[in-house]
Amino acid sequence: MSSDNSALKQRLQTHLTEIVRERDPYLATVGHFYVQQYIRQQLTQWGTVSTHEFKMQSRTHVNLILDLPAQAGRSSQPAILIGAHYDAVPGTPGADDNASGVAVLLELARSFAAEPIRYPVRLVAFDLEEYGMVGSGEYAQALFQDKQPLRLMLSLEMLGYCTQAPNSQQYPAEVLKKLYPDRGNFIGFIGNTATIPDLICLNRTMQKTGTPSQWLPAGNKGQLLQSTRLSDHSPFWDRGYRAIMVTDTAFLRNPHYHQPSDRIETLDLDFMTGVCQGLTEGLRRL
Repeated sequence: MSSDNSALKQRLQTHLTEIVRERDPYLATVGHFYVQQYIRQQLTQWGTVSTHEFKMQSRTHVNLILDLPAQAGRSSQPAILIGAHYDAVPGTPGADDNASGVAVLLELARSFAAEPIRYPVRLVAFDLEEYGMVGSGEYAQALFQDKQPLRLMLSLEMLGYCTQAPNSQQYPAEVLKKLYPDRGNFIGFIGNTATIPDLICLNRTMQKTGTPSQWLPAGNKGQLLQSTRLSDHSPFWDRGYRAIMVTDTAFLRNPHYHQPSDRIETLDLDFMTGVCQGLTEGLRRL
């Protein structure tokens, strides 16, 4: 592993150490507030963090937002929105789900603040994903009502679990078993049909940087395979935006999903580092 990747791996480990804790917004309020403030503190290094507020059960919740500029002369381009949810279900420290996604989000912010890409980048930490994509749904609706275009939405959903065991990868449809690997050692890109060129580009770049990956187009907003809708990209699909979920496939691979055992020691940090590097390079090529 190169010195740059070793440093990236160490930063991801540091983020995980801070984020991995019980953080349900109603039953673990102290942990939830701690993680929310940690994300705000980290993003503030790279610019002004704004909030998008919404209500649920008479409480105000916030999505945290950082906008980064594009390369010089390209500020009029629509933004690439990269999101990850920071809440977790009750009773789990949520290492893979979804501290791994938030950790990578924070490192993408670092990279694109230091070296802008061809599009403006909007990084969003969503709340209440585990309650039915509430935070992302509220935010997608706000963008839709304001007629704000997006170049692409990317949802980072569980990026750290990898296994080389045979038959460790499950699929939501029998036909997919014939088309995709039986080992859970790859990262997946799942997008609506409008994103097919981006799926191909991101998948190819991920593989070139050394991390196995697969891609799947989901027609009809994922309605035929409901498991493809289970993250913050689906509210954007429903409103006509181009959106991709990046995932280690969650419960189709990870036995610790939504369990007390979803801890840092179950993650493959080398795999997660490779995913972060591959996403960084892939987004630069769009």
